[in-house]
Amino acid sequence: MKYAHRELSYGIFLSTSVLVSLNVIPRSAIAQQLETPPTVVQAPIRNENNQVERGRYIAIAADCVACHTSPGNGSFAGGYKLVTPFGAIFSSNITPDKETGIGSWTREQFEQALRKGKGSHGNLYPAMPYTAYAKMKDQDVDDLWAYMKSLPPVKHKVIENQLPFPFNIRLSLIFWNWMFFNSSTLASRSTDTNEVRRGRYLVEALEHCGTCHTTKNALGGDKKGHDFQGALLQGWFAPDITPNDYVGLGTWTTEDIVSYLKTGTNRLMAASGPMIEAIVNSTQHLTEQDLHAIAAYLKTVSPSSVKPPPSVAASDPTMRLGKRLYETQCQACHISSGEGVRHMIPALARNPAIQAQDPSSLVNVVLKGGPGPATQTNPTGAAMPGFDWKLSDSQVAAVLTYIRNSWGNAAAAVSVDTVGKMRKLQAATVAN
Repeated sequence: MKYAHRELSYGIFLSTSVLVSLNVIPRSAIAQQLETPPTVVQAPIRNENNQVERGRYIAIAADCVACHTSPGNGSFAGGYKLVTPFGAIFSSNITPDKETGIGSWTREQFEQALRKGKGSHGNLYPAMPYTAYAKMKDQDVDDLWAYMKSLPPVKHKVIENQLPFPFNIRLSLIFWNWMFFNSSTLASRSTDTNEVRRGRYLVEALEHCGTCHTTKNALGGDKKGHDFQGALLQGWFAPDITPNDYVGLGTWTTEDIVSYLKTGTNRLMAASGPMIEAIVNSTQHLTEQDLHAIAAYLKTVSPSSVKPPPSVAASDPTMRLGKRLYETQCQACHISSGEGVRHMIPALARNPAIQAQDPSSLVNVVLKGGPGPATQTNPTGAAMPGFDWKLSDSQVAAVLTYIRNSWGNAAAAVSVDTVGKMRKLQAATVAN
């Protein structure tokens, strides 16, 4: 359910425009930038009487390791590269090293960075999801701080801001925060059960799902009235996770959601792309109670209004080509009925992700393929091969158009231009 972030547009301030890409890179675009997966934090035994263990669980739920760990530098030692159209920024070292980390910080400084987006060098770029962490409870901040102080210090100096002028000027963030940052905590809702209340806190604060799944405006701020309705992020489409039956989670049961977050698969689909990282490092380690709370809350959010368009006719030349390609290239794994293999190979028939308004993730997967989710309870995820070497842009467009309009599916045709742009984006990502 999570994914990668946004094209640059224009805005009121030239330097503010960089925030479109900087705001959208956290955990969603992460997997496609990493050459090696980040260190996986194992789940703690939850001991409510041990503050450090409580903090460790908060760190897992907030997925801190994903952005603050880079290959070969140690957990939480920073240096993770986040690529933007304007250059790169690197995550900071948050171990207790006094010279290169946060070992000299006070609890108040830690909270300012976490909740207000204010670090030792000034305003933080919204790649750090302080917009969500602002909703964290005081006790959880205290516990997280206790855990961070307990980590072994790692001496690893990181030059975080390597953006060229004028995008390296952090002053522009004052205007972005003024326009889009709401620092208030979650308001209580009398209609929520305790389970839904806990799920809301996990989704909106700790797991910061909206950072990727809420539609963004031209400056990278959340678009009002579009909570969890999907967003395009660095070549991946973080799908609609509202209870919409067509493109969202409306047809998913509570157990479908729990299974997906715990194992990376369910009866309908398997995780792909950047969502794998979120599951491997974070959600698979949550308690069953918390996973059910997330599912309970997602069932209560307002469904998006997206409705199915007329399906592309089977007699359409693109559909006929797509059918032939599916039978020769895809059918062996996904089966002629598009049903896939439960908990292993995702179903294509009646799959909301297949019918998403934006097909970017589908194009991405067909071109480059990718590993399947490998979690503690599902260690043998099936990989998807890439077809960029084998299929032309028109062939990829045709087979995806066929898949999106077969077995009861209905979605807009995938254009050749869309595939071509994605192929160029992937090449540029590799080059960076």
